Amino acid sequence: MSKSKAGLDPEGIAPTQDVDDQVIAEKVIEHDAVFGQITEDGPNFRDVGWIGTTALMMKTQIGLGVLSMPAIFNVLGIIPGVILILVIAAITTWADWMVGVFKLRHTHVYGVDDVGYMLFGRMGYELFGASFCLLYVFVSGSAILSISIALNALSTHAVCTAVFVAVSAIAGFMFSSIQTLGRISWLAWIGAFCIIVSVFVVTIGVGVQGHAPMTAEGIIPVSDYKLFNNPTFAEAISAVSTLVFTTVTTIYIVIGVVVYYYCGSYVSSPALGSAGPKIKKAAYGIALPGLLVSAVLFLHLSAKHIFIRILRGSNHLTTRTPIHWVTWFGSTFTVTICAYVIASGIPVFSTLVALIGALLGTLLTFQSTGCMWLYDNWKVSKEERTWKWKLGVAWSIFVVVSGMFLMVAGTYGAIVDILNSYRTSGGSAAWSCADNSNS
Repeated sequence: MSKSKAGLDPEGIAPTQDVDDQVIAEKVIEHDAVFGQITEDGPNFRDVGWIGTTALMMKTQIGLGVLSMPAIFNVLGIIPGVILILVIAAITTWADWMVGVFKLRHTHVYGVDDVGYMLFGRMGYELFGASFCLLYVFVSGSAILSISIALNALSTHAVCTAVFVAVSAIAGFMFSSIQTLGRISWLAWIGAFCIIVSVFVVTIGVGVQGHAPMTAEGIIPVSDYKLFNNPTFAEAISAVSTLVFTTVTTIYIVIGVVVYYYCGSYVSSPALGSAGPKIKKAAYGIALPGLLVSAVLFLHLSAKHIFIRILRGSNHLTTRTPIHWVTWFGSTFTVTICAYVIASGIPVFSTLVALIGALLGTLLTFQSTGCMWLYDNWKVSKEERTWKWKLGVAWSIFVVVSGMFLMVAGTYGAIVDILNSYRTSGGSAAWSCADNSNS
C-alpha cells in the first residue's frame, strides 16, 4: 500500500484531513466538557437518556426517606410534621431547580465539588467533594442496613444480623460495579415500583387493621397519636433533619399521617413493620428489590465521583485500560467497605437517616444552592437591583442560614439519639447478631 493510500501525505509527514475526519466520525461519539472524547471503544458515561434519567430521579427521591416518615410524626406530632414537610419540600424543590439552572450556565461543572471550587476556591472544592461522597456513602450504609432488616423480617431472623449486613454489602458491590448509569437505569424502574407498592401495602394494611400490631402478650395497642407533641430539642431537630430527604411531598404526607394515626407511638422505623407480622413480611418481600436498588445507585454514584476525580483529564477515563479498570473497581470496593462499616457501626435506621440529613444533606441541599444563586446574581448594576432581585437575595441568604442551623443543631440531635439508643435496652449494638427488624 502506498503512503498516500495509508492516509499519509505524499511526503509521509502527516495524516490527510479526509482520513482523519473518517476516523473521528467512526470512533468519536461526542466530546464532553467533563469526560473529554467519548468513543465507541470506551464506556459512554452520557448514555442515560431522558427516560433513564426520569427513572433514576424517581428512585433516588422515593426510597429511604418515606420509610422514616411515620416515626417523624411520632416525634413532632401530625400538624407540625405536615407543616415542616411542606417547608422543607419548598426549599429542596427550589434547590433542585437551582442545580439545573447552574449546570446550564456552567457546562463544565460535573459535580458539587466543581461548584465549591467556583464559590470558594480549592478549599470549597475539597469540602464540597468530600461532603458529596460521604453523603452518598452514608446513604448507601442506611440502604445496606435496611436490606439487612428486610432479610431478618423475611427469614424470621434465621441467621446473625451481621451476616445479613455483609451479604447486603456484597450484593451492593456486585451490581454497583456495572459501569454506566445507562446500563443500570432499568433497575431504577423496578426499585421505585417496589418501594411505592410496599409502602402502600403497609398503609392500606394499617388502615384496614385499624391499629398497631398485637403485642406478644396478646394486647391490641390503642393508638396514642398526637396532633402536637412535646419533644426535646434534640429529638425535634433530629426529626427535622430527616425531612431533608423530602421532596415527594404528597406521598410522604399521606403515608406518614395514615400509618402514624393508626399506630401512634407503636409505629416502626422503617415503617414497613407497622402492620403486623404477615403484612410486614409481604411488604419487605416487595420492597427488597427496591432497597437493593437504593444501595446500588448510591454506591455507584459515590464510586463514580471518586473514579472521575482520579482520572479526570486522562485518557484512562474513557478508555478501557488496566488503570481504568483498577481505578473503577477500587472505587466501588472502597465505598462499599465504608458503607458496610457505617451500616454495622450505626445500626439504628431512624437515627442514621437523621445524621445523614443533618451533617451532609443540608450542606449540599441548602448552603450550596443558596450560594449558587448569589454567585450568579450578586454582581448586578443598580438598575437591575429590583424588588425581585432583593427577594432572591433574601431567600438565598435564608436558605444558607437555615442550612447552617440545621447542620449544627441536627447533627447534635442525631448524635444524642444514637447515644440514647445505646443506653436503652432496646438499643442495637454495633456488629450485633440481634434481630434489627423489630424496632
